[in-house]
Amino acid sequence: MIGWQFRDFVPSDTEDPFQRLLKIFKDLLVHTSGDVSEALSWLTELDKHYKLTDENYGIADFINDLIDQGLISQQNKNGKLGFSPTSKMELALRRQALDDIFDQLKKSKHGNHTTKMTGQGDEFTSELRPYEFGDKLDAIAISETLKNAQINHGLDDFRLTEKDLQIHETYYKSQTSTVLMIDISHSMILYGEDRITPAKKVAMALSELIITKYPKDTLDIIVFGDDAWRIEVKDLPYLQVGPYHTNTVAGLELAMDILRKRKNPNKQIMMITDGKPTCIKKGKQYYKNSFGLDRKIINRTLGLAANCRKINIPITTFMIARDPYLVRFVDQFTKANNGKAFYSSLEGLGEFLFMDYKQNKRNRKN
Repeated sequence: MIGWQFRDFVPSDTEDPFQRLLKIFKDLLVHTSGDVSEALSWLTELDKHYKLTDENYGIADFINDLIDQGLISQQNKNGKLGFSPTSKMELALRRQALDDIFDQLKKSKHGNHTTKMTGQGDEFTSELRPYEFGDKLDAIAISETLKNAQINHGLDDFRLTEKDLQIHETYYKSQTSTVLMIDISHSMILYGEDRITPAKKVAMALSELIITKYPKDTLDIIVFGDDAWRIEVKDLPYLQVGPYHTNTVAGLELAMDILRKRKNPNKQIMMITDGKPTCIKKGKQYYKNSFGLDRKIINRTLGLAANCRKINIPITTFMIARDPYLVRFVDQFTKANNGKAFYSSLEGLGEFLFMDYKQNKRNRKN
């Protein structure tokens, strides 16, 4: 049975009670896959145990504020009134996921990768260099340029020449088409361990990062179990694990189909999973084997990894498990693709994913 651990809640005297409850409610909403009534029920139970509210502001006030601010709406479902998240709430969930991930990154000392590759771009480095013909004027380092002019010409004959100009080095950012594959097989909630909720949060945060910071990029999201299918960004909070096996082949085939249609030359696949492939489709029939590493299934999977390598589509695998036979499979898979693999804890999943995505955004300017 999946359980959550809570600690005593110490409210801040200066914090808005609505905002305080909203953060908890948004976390619960992701856990309940968008079920507002269940999330409110959990919030009510937490309030009873940890006294989240007082006589001045209660759960009923919070619900009214959610409705007034357009975060949930009342709907008639099969003759019964119920609540549903709005598009404004979906956006709030993605932004909170992004904030939570980057709060984790700021606290961490490891994983802060850098690159020596520079070129024309829009993210300044700490390095300066003399101006060269063709450099963008918005990259001029104003303070250093004026200092050079003063040193070279003096205040009495102050003037600015081309030789005085200093330019900020910038990272070259390529446009990238990304397919994010999320495993929704039954093992993602097996043995009482909730692995799907962190995966959802990372996917929401990544989508919000791309939408806000890399608007020219494309992000397609695939879920895979017995089969694979695309979902929209707005569907991420409602994602649920099913009674599925792990058909990694179906996910890779769909990802490759999507990326073939993208005109962008820079393409990549990111896959979050916790287990080995256990299913492939033969015609209309499924071939499944959950025990050990089935060579029929493994060979098909490795073959697709090699095909991705041939068409320059690297695959980054985020394995939420460390069983020795799974590690061996991922090593084989990574070598076949010449990609990357991370064996991460649930807590570190977001950090690894974001560091890798941002690193892949910085390529050499030839």
